[in-house]
Amino acid sequence: MSTRSSFIGPMITLLSATNRPGSNTRLLTTLIERLYTQAGVTCQVLDLADLPPEIFNPASYAEKPAAFAPFAEAILASDGVVIVTPEYNGSFPGVLKYFIDMLPFPASFENRPVCFVGLAAGMWGALRSVEQLQHILGYRNAHLYPNRVFIPGVGQVLKDGEIQDADLLARLQKQATGFAAFVQRLKA
Repeated sequence: MSTRSSFIGPMITLLSATNRPGSNTRLLTTLIERLYTQAGVTCQVLDLADLPPEIFNPASYAEKPAAFAPFAEAILASDGVVIVTPEYNGSFPGVLKYFIDMLPFPASFENRPVCFVGLAAGMWGALRSVEQLQHILGYRNAHLYPNRVFIPGVGQVLKDGEIQDADLLARLQKQATGFAAFVQRLKA
């Protein structure tokens, strides 16, 4: 988990929603973090690749390990959450669902603004993943930010941690400033 201090406004948590080592999701999350920071928004990155191994013990359903507390606290302390999710087999990663299941209910997403960025090797850019997450977080009573960004062909678009498509980068910048404003309005 990394934290970036900043200037004003809400605290946004950027969730890198896979535990795959060296993932494009993490590279994209780092780029999005930079966009928020450049916009003067306080943000932190929560990377599911950093989840403690003991969280995967079946006994964790009954009693969360102490090593999971910083992950839950990061979500609970955030004013808004940006979920950066890849598409795996027509859905989002199983580790993301497990992570959501391990978070305190209902406090983790109840009335919390949530925003989505989907990425995939295929042509739809994780559209299915994001739509499925919208159903889950809608059930959890999150405030869903409507301006989603989908990144198809991520292997061709993301090079050396940078987006090669100026229009796509502009959409990510617009989403970041729009979501920060959305969170600030709901916070007020």
